Amino acid sequence: MRDLRPHTLRARLTLGLVVLLAVSCAAVGVAAVLALSGFLTNRLDEQLTEAGNRFAVSLELKGKHQKDDHDGDEHGDTRRQATGTFGARLVNDTVTAAAVVRSSGTLNVDLTARDRKRLAAVPVDGRGHSVDFSALGGYRLLATRGLDGDILVTGLPLEPVEATVHRLELVAGIVFGAALTVTGVAGALWVRWSLRPLSRVAATATRVSELPLASGEVALPPRAPESDPRSEVGRVAGAFNRMLGHVEDALTKRHASEERLRSFAADASHELRTPVASVRGHAELALLHPGPLPPEITRALERIAAESTRMGAMVDDLLLLARLDAGRPLEAATVDLTRLVLDALTDARATGSDHRWELDLPAEPVTVTGDEHRLHQVLANLLSNARLHTPAGTKVTVTLETDATDVLLKVHDDGPGIPEDIQAGVFERFTRADRSTKAETGGAGLGLSIVAAVVEAHGGSVTLESGPGSTTFTVRLGNA
Repeated sequence: MRDLRPHTLRARLTLGLVVLLAVSCAAVGVAAVLALSGFLTNRLDEQLTEAGNRFAVSLELKGKHQKDDHDGDEHGDTRRQATGTFGARLVNDTVTAAAVVRSSGTLNVDLTARDRKRLAAVPVDGRGHSVDFSALGGYRLLATRGLDGDILVTGLPLEPVEATVHRLELVAGIVFGAALTVTGVAGALWVRWSLRPLSRVAATATRVSELPLASGEVALPPRAPESDPRSEVGRVAGAFNRMLGHVEDALTKRHASEERLRSFAADASHELRTPVASVRGHAELALLHPGPLPPEITRALERIAAESTRMGAMVDDLLLLARLDAGRPLEAATVDLTRLVLDALTDARATGSDHRWELDLPAEPVTVTGDEHRLHQVLANLLSNARLHTPAGTKVTVTLETDATDVLLKVHDDGPGIPEDIQAGVFERFTRADRSTKAETGGAGLGLSIVAAVVEAHGGSVTLESGPGSTTFTVRLGNA
């Protein structure tokens, strides 16, 4: 069922204004109708009192002196009786005569059993009572006692009172309806004009929420126009603008810090490449010495060479990340992704023969636009990650799919899965599933961060779905 409740502050204020006015109009209308109805009914009672029971008495006398002629006065004395006057005589709660004055004379009325019962129930208290007859409609009745102990009832029709009251109800409904309509339109315009500063604040907040604030330089939109600071809306606009100023200062300082850190990482990585290569070269040269070396020295030189190689790879990764962070463009050429997958899986089989490697490729070659070397690095890192962090015998499946706009590369394994507590930050730098992993494995926690950075530099995305017995990395790239 559709929710019809107003959701905006403007709609709520306008609806509240209209509802309050409607309640006020209804209260005024009901009070006016009740007051008019009571006033007219009292006037009718006064007329009944002034008219007395002459017409009813004539019915009483008629009961004693029956006539056979059929002239206009045979049913009682109709002189000075208003048209529509009702008269009745009751003896022992039984209606013996009932007539009504018409313009042509007096006319007997045939009352139903229900009408006679209602007529008999009218109390003799000198006050008017309203009764609704089946044939005559509503009447105001006054009952008095006759000379012979009978009850004489005189009544006047309520139709003029009801017509006047209905006319007032109609006029009040039209006037109040027009007032509500005009007030609703005018109130909506007034509320909209009053809340314009708040709408501008909301528009500015919406534009800020759409900005990528996570990294990089951020240019905040112009501040929201400030209004009267004495009003609530003005205070909100002022506070919001001051908050934007603080946010802008914080983002500027963060960006400057990121730039300094990125510059330092790039410079340090660049400067470390030469000494690391030199250390590795000297260690390898010492291992080639023709003379005999003690085993301890040989082992130390081998470790120096291995660690130098590992450090060199880490420095290269850091330098690549720094360059990608700086926004340096990659090569843009047509790359046969099918061939890259085949080559990367061949290399993975050679280094991870204790794993089961499977391929699921489409019949036609798949091509994308990008940097072939970096895309190969993405594949190598994903397959290396699957090999290093799963036990022997794990099946690793590489799937290549295409749809109307994108290419999907999936690397799935049936290993133990990635711990849930690190899944959210698995693509961050220096994130490792096992902090106690030995250096010999070569894992520095940069492989997946390079995958994410390279894929994003190609305009794509990489996602992870992992649980016990199933881990899938999905790389989405645009078609060539």
